[in-house]
Amino acid sequence: MRDLLLSAIVFGALPLILYRPHIGALMWVWIGMMNPHLLTFGFAARIPFAQLVALTTLVGFAFTRRKQAFPLNTITALLVSFFLWMCVTRIFALNTDDVVNEMWGRVFKIQLMLWVTLMLISGRRQIDQLIWTIAVSIGYYGVKGGVFTALTGGAHRVWGPQGSFIGGNNELALALVVLIPLLYYLWSTNTHRWLRHGLLFAICTCALAALGSHSRGALLAITAMVAFLIVKSGRQVTLLLLAPLVGAILLFVMPESWWARMETIETYQEDTSAMARLHTWRMVWTLALDRPIVGAGFDLSNPLLYHLYAENKEVTAHAAHSIYFQALGEHGFVGLALYLCLGYTSWRWAAKLARKTGNAETDCWVPQLMRMVQTSMIGFAVGGAFLGLLHFDLPYYLIGLIVLARREMHATTAGGAAPAAEPPATGLTHHGDPLK
Repeated sequence: MRDLLLSAIVFGALPLILYRPHIGALMWVWIGMMNPHLLTFGFAARIPFAQLVALTTLVGFAFTRRKQAFPLNTITALLVSFFLWMCVTRIFALNTDDVVNEMWGRVFKIQLMLWVTLMLISGRRQIDQLIWTIAVSIGYYGVKGGVFTALTGGAHRVWGPQGSFIGGNNELALALVVLIPLLYYLWSTNTHRWLRHGLLFAICTCALAALGSHSRGALLAITAMVAFLIVKSGRQVTLLLLAPLVGAILLFVMPESWWARMETIETYQEDTSAMARLHTWRMVWTLALDRPIVGAGFDLSNPLLYHLYAENKEVTAHAAHSIYFQALGEHGFVGLALYLCLGYTSWRWAAKLARKTGNAETDCWVPQLMRMVQTSMIGFAVGGAFLGLLHFDLPYYLIGLIVLARREMHATTAGGAAPAAEPPATGLTHHGDPLK
């Protein structure tokens, strides 16, 4: 049944995508982040739905008039430069051609469709549609995992769809942490009563699922996000008083095994997983000093790299377990510099947009969205320090939201809407931002 339903949805949407290619961009996000084919058990698991949607979207993109020029600015220049540099490091990769080509192809498709999305999506309505697509795609696992955690008392870990970027418990937890601010944005800008209740339920269950994953990185990411919100909210006393209440709820809900897992943050020297990360990071640093410009190319779990650069040759090869060490090891100091510049520039743009007030059309939602994007970026920057999610598409779409929001604000403050913009969705309005 799942196979038939998924096939009907995708194949039924292809003609519509040709006419409205922005729907294809949204469907690509849905398939890429939710991976619905991995939830099937039959023939649908072998159908390349993502490729079909991407090709159809590109055909529709070539003929549609509902598109805008590629936004040329500092962020997109860094985004394209980082990808082009990955193309260079691919040439000098130390891994096998099959591994390198597979990973490069995956990255290429993600970046290409992101660029196409930036040209097809415009106006508040479509930007909100993109956020809703991200929310549903990842939030599905959050709601499901949160309910599972509540029913089992947190005794078992929550996992994502195997074979995807968020298949592991740690990876899924970080994705959910990054998603929560976007869910809050949707909640705060929506006036439909039951939809707001549903979003509030999703926020709570996603947070519970992130904790139920037993991920220490997710806990650190949540802590960093809360600290950021306390500083920016202007309601420091209220939020600080809520912290002990949240701690008491955790103490009541989560089992002893969860607390024992979290306590290893302080005693990392005794934890095998933490020591494996430190060993890997030392190996990556040694590798980077030997190949400072181009690094080793895609996939640092190659046993050859450990044989060449690891202190202990008998330790099993691991992934980088850090977006920063992954960027350094795969693409050298040049790649790491481009990646950090991309993150910093995006953060500064979001901060600037969050402080701006243009007119009634953008005053209520653009600054609010940018504050939530900043919060998500904080979570990913902290949690990503312990996970190899350099090529995960979600943070790049956060950057895309900044570019889209900036273009929309400039278009409306200039006295007219963007060429392909649509009116705001019915029922969406400013509902009071406690962070403003």
